[in-house]
Amino acid sequence: MKEAIDLIEQEIEGTKSDVEVGSEHLPSPDLLDGINSPADLKALDISQLPQLAEEIRDRITTVVSQNGGHLAPSLGAVELAIALHYVFDAPEDQIVWDVGHQAYAHKLLTGRREAFGTLRQYEGISGF
Repeated sequence: MKEAIDLIEQEIEGTKSDVEVGSEHLPSPDLLDGINSPADLKALDISQLPQLAEEIRDRITTVVSQNGGHLAPSLGAVELAIALHYVFDAPEDQIVWDVGHQAYAHKLLTGRREAFGTLRQYEGISGF
């Protein structure tokens, strides 16, 4: 797990897959949209994980800015959630979050991505 976290940290600044076209900044294809389970995450190359972390942060920021929620704890736990799911075999290996609002990335990686926009809304997914 430490190796995965170290590689993610090293790659965050160095590997951006975005493309500059003229004065426009065009993001590369969304990796997050292809993640429906931890198994999908494990199919990614480790060099793609920093881009995935950026996409998760963007999604969390967008949803929390619209619906409310805990932004800072969620953003601080993105690489942790990615590393845990990349290394361990959830749900066989159980992951316990001591504070639910740090689990937003976990929700996005475990099949609740499409419902994430309903965070903290009536009949939506829980903020915890």
